[in-house]
Formats: sequence, C-alpha cells, structure tokens
Amino acid sequence: MNRKNVAWALPLSMLLAVLTMLSSVAAAAPESVLPPPKNGHVYVVAHRGAHQGIPENTLPAYQKAIDLGADFVEIDVRTTKDGKFVSVHNGKVDDYTQGAVKGNVSDMTLEELRALDIGSRVGPEWKDTKIPTFEEILDLCKGKIGIYLDLKAAEVAPLIKEIKARGMERSVIWYAGPSKLKEVVKLCPECIPMPDPYEMKNLPKLLEQDKPRLVASSWDFYSKEFAEKCHAAGALVIVDDDGPQCWGPALDWGTDGIQTDEPEQLIAYIKQRESAKSTK
Repeated sequence: MNRKNVAWALPLSMLLAVLTMLSSVAAAAPESVLPPPKNGHVYVVAHRGAHQGIPENTLPAYQKAIDLGADFVEIDVRTTKDGKFVSVHNGKVDDYTQGAVKGNVSDMTLEELRALDIGSRVGPEWKDTKIPTFEEILDLCKGKIGIYLDLKAAEVAPLIKEIKARGMERSVIWYAGPSKLKEVVKLCPECIPMPDPYEMKNLPKLLEQDKPRLVASSWDFYSKEFAEKCHAAGALVIVDDDGPQCWGPALDWGTDGIQTDEPEQLIAYIKQRESAKSTK
C-alpha cells in the first residue's frame, strides 16, 4: 500500500464505522406514524368530539374539535339495519332522544336514525341535530384533524374502502379487539392499529407479539412503567383520562396522547405547561 492509499484508508474506515453506527440507530428508532402534535408534545384526542354544550358524536362537535386545534376526534362506529355506518356511542338511541324514540341502532335503518332529533336534549339551539354517517365524518375531517376510530359494531372491510377512497389511511387510528385489528392489518398494511392490553400484565406479551406503533390504555391501568415499556418497544401511548387531575401525572410520565372530554381545557393546560417550561 502506498502512502496515498494509507492516507485514504483511515478516513474511509472511520466513515464506514460512522455509517454503520448511524444505520443501526436509524433501524432502532421507531418510524413516525403520526404527524407532529399541534399542542406541545402531546396529542389531544377529543372524546366523542368537543361536546361541552354540543351534542356528542355529531358534526358540530367534531367541527368544534377542529376549531380548537385538537389532533384527533374519537368516533364510535356502528352499523344500521340496512348496513350503513354511523357514529353513535350507545347501542340504543333512548338516551339521545330523551325517550321519544327507543330502540337499538342495529334495528333501525339509516333513514329512521336520521329522522331522530339528538340535539334538543342538550339545548334548543341544537334541535334537529342528526346522527352523522361515517362518510360525512371522513369528509369533514380530511386534511383538518385525525380520527380515532372506536369500532363498536361494524365490519372492517367496508370502512377501509371508504378510508382508502379518500387517501386517509394514515389519518385514522383503529381501536378495536385483537381479531378486528388483525383484519385491519391484513386489508390495509398502511393503516394504524392501536391495541389495548387492558391490564399491565398483558402489556409485555402485546408488545412482543404485535409490535404496535401505538398502544391505548385506560387510566385505571396506566402508570409510568406502562409508558416506559411502550416507549422502550418503540410504541407511542395514548391514554384515556379520568378528569383534569390526570393530566399532570400523564405528562410527567411522558404520555404521547390524552383522550379527554375536555379538549379545550386540556389544550390550555398543555400550553400553560409549555410556557412555564420556556420561562425557566
């Protein structure tokens, strides 16, 4: 080897070592499956929309969440008697109509459900507010806010068809049971499943077998250890809060997202915390 080759050998070997190290780090780092949060470092999920003073799970509640700057709206998808998809939390309509009409969502056609007034129980200004269809929700949210899809009673394939038709595969996160999430992954590899281990004891197995990018948890089973295990496995974690008293601990534990019935207050809280940190 001549002197010129020797001069190049050391830098080249060092460069290869650096590239090898960087490639291994890149492989270990989880790919981002979500856009950056709009508020600080935490995703805000508006549970059933921003429904303080607005009928829950309605287009006005979802629009309010968009206006507030929430990252996601949570919707509850059920199937009508004639095979259409709507967002209704409860299996029965009784609570939404103040008893004027009773029955199961699954026993009513879309036309029958759309005839219901589900707004008057909140206030006269919401009279004749309607149950929204899945397609209406997708069209409202596209390009404005993500969707946290809680699959209550619906088949996966037709929902994926509507999502794909709008190019929203990466805008919807799926919350469902294990068999339904497996179907989501099979039919739409680019879609985002979010399993829930329900209890801490189930988390290690879930992380090992499913290798999720997102994990859900209720506050009852959530802890700092839960968040740490998810992060160590390359998964983000979104927790359902149990009121504003949960926000401080959740953020202290490095929680990536919080689902709440009070998105406006949570956004203000996050901004206040971020502001306090920046002034220290």
